Amino acid sequence: MIIDHIGIGLSDYEAGKTFFAAALAPLGIGLIMEIHGNAGYGSGGKPEFWFSQGTAPARMHIAFVAENRQQVRDFYQAALAAGAQDNGAPGIREIYHPHYYGAFVTGPDGLNIEAVCHAPEA
Repeated sequence: MIIDHIGIGLSDYEAGKTFFAAALAPLGIGLIMEIHGNAGYGSGGKPEFWFSQGTAPARMHIAFVAENRQQVRDFYQAALAAGAQDNGAPGIREIYHPHYYGAFVTGPDGLNIEAVCHAPEA
């Protein structure tokens, strides 16, 4: 991973917690800790994605790693069930590379949220 962690502001902290708990669960990402109104999500005990109550970012894109294509599909369904809007169903995006398999949703505050697997089909 290139980035150690990232933090953003969301206009509705509690709605963000509800959405990300559901949408990121298929990727093995969960709430690790809350400190002074900041929610830290990650896996393996290390929070890598943080948000707090604040001003929503403009045109922000966040891509979460999926270990396999099924996780991408599960993320997409979980995110839609949690209230996201479709922004690109699961599939190959050859414009990036031949094995790029991603799904995109529009989440809280218009965030463009993606799950991506770079591995070939198993």
